[in-house]
Amino acid sequence: MSKNLVIIPTYNELENVGKMLDTVMELSVPFDVLVVDDGSPDGTSAVVREKSADNPGRIFLLQRSGKLGLGTAYIEGFKFGLAKEYDYIFEMDCDFSHNPSDLIRMLEMLENEADVVVGSRYVKGGNTVNWPADRKILSYGASLYVRLVTWMWVKDPTAGFVGYRSKVLETMDLDKIHFIGYAFQIEMKFTAWKLGFKVREIPITFTDRIEGTSKMTKGIIKEAVLGVLQMKWESLFH
Repeated sequence: MSKNLVIIPTYNELENVGKMLDTVMELSVPFDVLVVDDGSPDGTSAVVREKSADNPGRIFLLQRSGKLGLGTAYIEGFKFGLAKEYDYIFEMDCDFSHNPSDLIRMLEMLENEADVVVGSRYVKGGNTVNWPADRKILSYGASLYVRLVTWMWVKDPTAGFVGYRSKVLETMDLDKIHFIGYAFQIEMKFTAWKLGFKVREIPITFTDRIEGTSKMTKGIIKEAVLGVLQMKWESLFH
């Protein structure tokens, strides 16, 4: 049986983290979880420690000193997963916008035909729930923009629900992944694609968070817009 790790970055997710960990632990296929917490002042890490004690060897906590960014959280998580020799490593949000049960379908795709699998809102069967119209327009427009600039065919390049075969992460130079916001998600997919790995998408329903607050900012959006241009430019010379 394969060793599977789900990385969940957190900042002030007290309302969600316990329920999320319980849900993943109850899946019919075993997935271990690494929570990377950026110094949440609301007690998120205490809940993770409690759940870890109840599930020894399956729930891990990496606590950082402050808000260091989504990208750096995942990079540290990837390095943890590779050091522990996991076969498949996944990214997922803590707020239930990603349905943990979809991890099983994603794992099957990785085992059979993909090196990278993207839980996609924009392939046939994908959907978004509880999103206002302006958010839908922004997200879909960003996806279209990325495809036009990079020529990468992935329909949901900004997606944050992603699974990797460990060999993909081993092949990448993770220290050269330098974006930290949502541009990180694009950079990871673009890097894997440029290296020749098979990137596949499966449809998911993305449900906007019910508990807690969104981490989206204007700075994150600006980084993504300019970062895509930078990625494409640099790729022309490598």
